[in-house]
Amino acid sequence: MASVPSTGSTKVDAVVQKVAANTPEKLSGMALYSRFALAGAICCSVTHGALTPVDVVKTRIQLDPATYNRGLFGGIRQVIAKEGAGALLTGFGPTAAGYFLQGAFKFGGYELFKQQSINLLGYETASNNRTGVYLASAALAEFFADIALCPLEATRIRLVSEPTYANGLIGGFSKMLKNEGVGAFYAGFGPILFKQVPYTMAKFVVYEKVAEFAWQQFDKSTSSDAFQTTVNLGSGLIAGFAAAIVSQPADTMLSKINKTKGLPGEGTTSRLIKIAKELGLKGSYAGIGARLFMVGTLTAGQFAIYGDLKKVFGATGGVEISK
Repeated sequence: MASVPSTGSTKVDAVVQKVAANTPEKLSGMALYSRFALAGAICCSVTHGALTPVDVVKTRIQLDPATYNRGLFGGIRQVIAKEGAGALLTGFGPTAAGYFLQGAFKFGGYELFKQQSINLLGYETASNNRTGVYLASAALAEFFADIALCPLEATRIRLVSEPTYANGLIGGFSKMLKNEGVGAFYAGFGPILFKQVPYTMAKFVVYEKVAEFAWQQFDKSTSSDAFQTTVNLGSGLIAGFAAAIVSQPADTMLSKINKTKGLPGEGTTSRLIKIAKELGLKGSYAGIGARLFMVGTLTAGQFAIYGDLKKVFGATGGVEISK
């Protein structure tokens, strides 16, 4: 720890030295951003993993709306009646693993790119243009997060759409790799970008704006940890609803393109165009009720867990540009 300059008084110096010795220094660099990444990895893995049953039903509604036409809770009952309660956890492995990686890149990357924007623009300019900073930081972070997520998301969708395809993450991943090659894992990379980048941009900017409004009404410095967690939950819930609506069409296309492999010689772009024509606007919003519930819940949980974990890990050195 850096030495504390003398105040000119021996007694005062002694008190200052004692306080400094018991005050942990703010983290920076890799020590700080690795903690952001770990907090993001845990919050995304836990929330997405816990909502696997909702994701299973949502995917079934998207892939077979004629059969699964009774909404979220009706869909849950249909799955249990046909395949047993265990089917609701189909894809849990790739979901938890995929979103652990994605969460690390998403949250860690968002904090990193936000700080780099501040360094590039200067604090005042960044603060005055903070909506643009939030959007750009979220988009860049999500791009790299999707590179990590895509193979595991493709495996998850294959397992959910074809329950007899393989037993779990390792079996499904290995079978896809052996039978279809690496390209199969990234057949949905375009749709996942179209889904996740707008989703994450909406998610972070709406969260930041709602939280900023909340803290204009209350004094954050005197608020309890429980109240701060409540603000994170509420801001995350609203952010989740906005993100779900923005990204739903691409989410439906992602489920469709990963359900089966393409025809010989059929490229990803032509498959996407064909799927979009088949779906239409109404079809692209199939399963929106289940997804609003799912995304609202998990986004609220993510920001609450993320905020609490940052405190646990001592990751408090980031720069905030809200007013």
